[in-house]
This record gives sequence, C-alpha cells and structure tokens, in this order.
Amino acid sequence: MDITVAIDAMGGDHGPRVTIPAALTLLKQDSELKVILVGLTVAIEAELRAQKAKPNPRMTIHHASELVLMDESPQSALKNKKDSSMRVAINLVKDGNADACVSAGNTGALMATARFVLKTLPGIDRPAIAGVLPSKVGMTHMLDLGANADCTPEHLLQFAIMGSVLVSCVRNKANPTVGLLNIGSEDIKGNEVVKQTAELLKSSHLNFYGNVEGDDIYKGTTDLVVCDGFVGNVALKTSEGLANLMGSFLKEEFKRSPITKLMALISMPVLSAFRKRLDPRCYNGASFLGLRGIVVKSHGGADVFAFKHAIIKAVDEARSGVLAHITEQLALEHTQSETSAKVAS
Repeated sequence: MDITVAIDAMGGDHGPRVTIPAALTLLKQDSELKVILVGLTVAIEAELRAQKAKPNPRMTIHHASELVLMDESPQSALKNKKDSSMRVAINLVKDGNADACVSAGNTGALMATARFVLKTLPGIDRPAIAGVLPSKVGMTHMLDLGANADCTPEHLLQFAIMGSVLVSCVRNKANPTVGLLNIGSEDIKGNEVVKQTAELLKSSHLNFYGNVEGDDIYKGTTDLVVCDGFVGNVALKTSEGLANLMGSFLKEEFKRSPITKLMALISMPVLSAFRKRLDPRCYNGASFLGLRGIVVKSHGGADVFAFKHAIIKAVDEARSGVLAHITEQLALEHTQSETSAKVAS
C-alpha cells in the first residue's frame, strides 16, 4: 500500500541534516513509501547534494518560505507563519496530497497549527499526545503526554478510545487492555475525575483492566495507560531523567579504577544489549490523536536513526487506517451512551 508522508524538513534542532538522510534511508527500505520534503528549496537541495542522493520519483520537494523557531510561541506561529514548513506540510495532509505529516519542530506550534488546519474528529473535544515507552513485555502506549493539563472524565474516555484503537491497529492486537493511571489500584483511590473516569471506562466497549500505578507502565501491566497531560508529561520527563541518571552512574562507576575499566570492557556485550533495549530513539515519535489527519511529532533533538522511527510511526498509522477505526469506535461508544441514557430514563 503506497503511503505519502509530508516531512517538515526544516523542523527540529538539526533541520535538513537529520530529516533528509532519515527520509532517504527509509525510501530504500520501503518501496511503497513516497515522501514530500517541505521547506526551503535551496537548503533541501544542498543537503540532497551532500548526501549524493540520486533523483527518485518517490521523493519530491515542496517549497515553504518560512520557519517556525523552536522557542516561538504557538500564537505567533499560527498567526505570522502561514507559509512555514510546518504548516505547509500539514496543509498537504488536509488537501489529501499526503497521508501523514512528520515534524521535529516546536511542539506547541505544531499542535496549535495541526488543530487549526485539520480540526478534530467527530466526537473528540481535544487532541491528545500518545507515545510509547519500553516495558518488561515489550512496550506500553501512553496518553496524554502533555497536550491537556486539565481534563474531564469524558476527555479521558475519548483518550482511552483513541489510544486503544491506535494499539490495536499498529500492533495488530485485538482488544488491548487499558489501564487508568492512579495513585493506587483500589477503586477508592484517586481524585473525583479519576474515579468518574473509571466508571465511564467500565461501562464502555473497551477492555478496561482497572487502575494502574506508575510502576505498571514499565511492568507492561496493560497495553495502554491513560492519564491527563499534566500527569503524563511529569511521568515522561521523570522517566527520561531517571534513564539519564542511571547512564551517568554506570559510566562513573566503570571509570572509577583500572579494575572497573577492565570490567566495563568485559561487560561491553551486555551493556550494548542493555543500551539497545532502552534506546529512546527506537521509541521516537509522538502521535497527535484526535485530528482529521495523521501528525507525528519527533523529538527536536532527534538524530537520523530516531527521526526515521518517527516516520515509520506515521507510515504504520496511515497503513493501518487508524483514523477510520477511531471514528468507528467513537460512533460505537456514542450509540452505546445514547442507548444507556434511554434505558435509564
């Protein structure tokens, strides 16, 4: 199945030096992929020459005259940068010229622009950011990771529906389990929003496991973990900080003496395998769920390997029909809700 991805070639800390090599690499690996490189034509062509890239009918350049800076406010980007590489790439999705958009640019600006241009799906009040974290059994999907600091139970139910469909589609897993992030597994734990959300999830079509705690994310207790954006972002950043701390401590201990340096050399195969399993680049790419189009946000500091994985994530979502399946599931939940209301009355 041919998939076209619009790539914001100018976004992120490194711009074309990362986005273009990543696209070129994936074009070689996926014969059904087409890419549209969006940005300053001169800069894109210069990088293509640097990469000694040959003309490819599956790769085109779409000029955009403006850039959104990494520290630019979402309001400024939305109002003043109508021909930015970010916005033009999203417009290509809206107009049907691309199946998905990938950008490593300013997160706030990307979300604001995507929401303004694409609008939300029927039945969705707010888009959410979904990401993937490693676990003992493989991986755990989690949302919201920062788009919505304050949520109602209805918002969290919508997040759960979208996240469940995402897991089902991209991991080919029927009826994935859904956990609600809480301060305890008991029903009596949590604030009123969490308690009310649990009741909504229990009465939904979703495979609701129940409340889960922070350590369950890495145990892989459920396929999906749902929370508001405030909690999700704190959990994500804490996890990233802990991973960096562990890495620093290991380096310090192995450099402590000649003996520990020798031990490090002997342990290199194990350390390499450990590093590979926890490599955050393999999980790069956060999905903006709830929009009328696929948008994937790469980490701003991503290297070529990491950005390639963000593109892969966008391709997987497009190929698996995530948007259509989310719409179907939302309609099903809406019908069930109406039926329950009639029975209650």
